[in-house]
Amino acid sequence: MNPIVLIPARMAATRLPNKPLAEIGGLPMIVRVLRQAQAANIGPVAVAAGDPEIVAAVEAAGGRAVLTDPALPSGSDRILAALAVLDPDGVHDVIINLQGDMPFVDPAVLSACAGQLAAHADADIATVVAPEASAEDRSNPDVVKAVLAMDAGGDSGRALYFTRSTLYGDATVWRHIGIYGYRRAALEAFNAAAPSPLEKREKLEQLRAMELGLTIRAAVAAEAPISVDNPSDLQAARDHAAKN
Repeated sequence: MNPIVLIPARMAATRLPNKPLAEIGGLPMIVRVLRQAQAANIGPVAVAAGDPEIVAAVEAAGGRAVLTDPALPSGSDRILAALAVLDPDGVHDVIINLQGDMPFVDPAVLSACAGQLAAHADADIATVVAPEASAEDRSNPDVVKAVLAMDAGGDSGRALYFTRSTLYGDATVWRHIGIYGYRRAALEAFNAAAPSPLEKREKLEQLRAMELGLTIRAAVAAEAPISVDNPSDLQAARDHAAKN
């Protein structure tokens, strides 16, 4: 297995414009994400950027970035475009898609995601989940829940479904974290397919993969990393950086 980590990022975020360059503890957010990915040491790391300002910030920090078409509709489209530039010969058979808004993601989480593909030959895609942070997560439609067939050890499982709906019962509710590992053929098949009925119903891209018959495995993280989607999240990230 020969992974590459790609981080899609663009300036035109609806709830927090220009967020890849938002300063957190003296560094642009995208640079913090880049450094966490590099610390995982699972393969080369690059940013799939939708804007030249992001490329400039990454290169100023000594990283690598590829400028992609700003009109691309999704992060998976952006990483596939960057992959065509970075690896036209298909040397990398696994692509880790790390969102550019997780400035403190634990490098071990990325390793665990890649490890699912290494350990399970039948897995097409790997991702990450964490236990619910509170009881309110169960009924919050903004919290995506993963329904898993758990392995005996309890640290991973096979995904059966993803939903925004409320889940009931006494068992742990798994909160989905938007980190993906794709086998290259799975990424290409996913991007070539039109949005599926369940994807459009739940507004969750990963359901397209499931409707295509692709197998998704999930590693369990101890907690969900800080994700920056709006100004209050950004302040929380800045507070975290100041304390740590």
